[in-house]
Amino acid sequence: MTGLTIRRRLTLALAAALLPVLLLGAVQSWFSFREDTEQRRSALIAEAETASLLARAKLESAAALLEALAPDTLGVNCLPRLRAVRDKLEGYENLVRFTPAGRISCAADAVPADPNRAAQPWFQALARGERLEITSGPAGHIDEEAAVVAAVRTERPDGSFDGVLVAVIRLSSLRPHPREAGLPHRTEVALADRNGSLLTVTNRAAFTTAPQDWTAQTLKRGAYLFKADSPTGERRVFAGARLVDDDVFVLLSAPEPNVWSWARLDPISNIGLPLLAWLLALIAVGFATERVVVRWLSYLDRIAQDYAEGRFTSRPVQVSKAPDEIRALAHTLDEMGLAITARDASLRDSLAQKDALMREIHHRVKNNLQVITSMLNMQQRQLTDPAAKAAMGDMRQRITALALIYRALYQSSDLRRVEVHSFLEELVAQLLNGEGPKAYPVRTAITSDELLLDPDKLAPFALFAVEALTNAFKHAFPGRAGQVTVSLVVDGAEARLEIVDDGVGGAAEAASGGVGRTLMTAFARQLRGRAELAALDGGGMAARLFFPVPDPEPHPPLDEETAALPAPRPFRVSETRSEAA
Repeated sequence: MTGLTIRRRLTLALAAALLPVLLLGAVQSWFSFREDTEQRRSALIAEAETASLLARAKLESAAALLEALAPDTLGVNCLPRLRAVRDKLEGYENLVRFTPAGRISCAADAVPADPNRAAQPWFQALARGERLEITSGPAGHIDEEAAVVAAVRTERPDGSFDGVLVAVIRLSSLRPHPREAGLPHRTEVALADRNGSLLTVTNRAAFTTAPQDWTAQTLKRGAYLFKADSPTGERRVFAGARLVDDDVFVLLSAPEPNVWSWARLDPISNIGLPLLAWLLALIAVGFATERVVVRWLSYLDRIAQDYAEGRFTSRPVQVSKAPDEIRALAHTLDEMGLAITARDASLRDSLAQKDALMREIHHRVKNNLQVITSMLNMQQRQLTDPAAKAAMGDMRQRITALALIYRALYQSSDLRRVEVHSFLEELVAQLLNGEGPKAYPVRTAITSDELLLDPDKLAPFALFAVEALTNAFKHAFPGRAGQVTVSLVVDGAEARLEIVDDGVGGAAEAASGGVGRTLMTAFARQLRGRAELAALDGGGMAARLFFPVPDPEPHPPLDEETAALPAPRPFRVSETRSEAA
């Protein structure tokens, strides 16, 4: 969970905690769906059986009606009597009285002629003594709608066969209404014959003839439930039951329930409420996390960023309404800011004191070296041997160079590093003045790239320059004027100090065999570099020092004044001149 915010972590944790409740609701919904499915199937079978019982009861009531009407179907009042009864009773298509020979004696409506009526099995059964016969098909009225025929035997006073009284009942009146209570949603009803052919139907698109043996299974079991696809491709459940003996069957068709269709029947209680509760809990924890935790942490984060940038005047004063834990954290952060401010002030005072002490030390060292230089100068004046006097002068020049280093340090804004160009200018001027008045002027030109050196590297660098410059001033220009060029070039990771004179070659001869060359080589090694001395064509000498450029200091300046100084120029040129006395 790396990279997740508090809000997301808490939301995921709550989601995981509430997930079992959601899953439990889903499992309960699944069992409810299974139970509801079984109830729907049971209701379908029960309605089919109920429809069968109601149809049979209606047919039996029709038989009782015919028996009651039998005495009134004789004479001239037969026709109006049968029509009056037919019109008052719903579902009756026709009432007919047949003679023993099968001819029409009286009818409420027109009856087509049938010379073989007396030979029909149902007519023969009644003639043989059966009281009631129920069959399908038109026996007394022909139209496009199928019908059920209920026929009763009529007898004379002596008990002999006196004909048949028939009630023609519309088949549609025997089927249950698809919207009756207890039937599943979108239930359709049909009546079929024993071959499975549909006789009457409420919606033909909801029925199929597969499987073909459903009527046989219904006769065998009394009621039969099966599944099949409707002509529209919808999966439906069918329930069949026997309606009239073995000839007419009732068939109910309802959509097969699935989880989604079942859920749509009651989406709020089945799925909506558990899911809504889960979502509301996630929204609530997100809102609470934002208001109680996240916004205060963001506020404290801004305060901490101010502290990181050195603005310790910022204070978490807006947490008075925050929770106790956030207020405790803000109080700790405030105390930390105060402690850092106090410690920072103490450190600044300590650094300022140490800076002053270091400057004082450098100043005292420079003064001591100047005292030594003065003593050497006095001693040099007392000497009469020219060689000793020259050696004493060389030593005095070297100590003067070291004194310049300490002077540059305590005068610099940064006690750790010295800017080389300014140092070279002072060093060259000091050496020119130290040689005393000359009969012929010696000019110097200084060019330098930007470079900062610490005292450990500046000392061998300065001593190398002292040896090269002193050698040029002493030996390069006997009896004439000249010029000494000092250049410092920084090329990537390497720096090159080059001191060139245009003299007569005396400096090259003096340096090649003297102590100066040994010293310059030693100073170059201290800088982990190398030294070169070369005589130039036409006279003059070049002394070169190659050394690696030191890495820049990682720490900032000691005080704010140094940081405010403008950036030094990358290249500077200066020129000095020693005139004749």
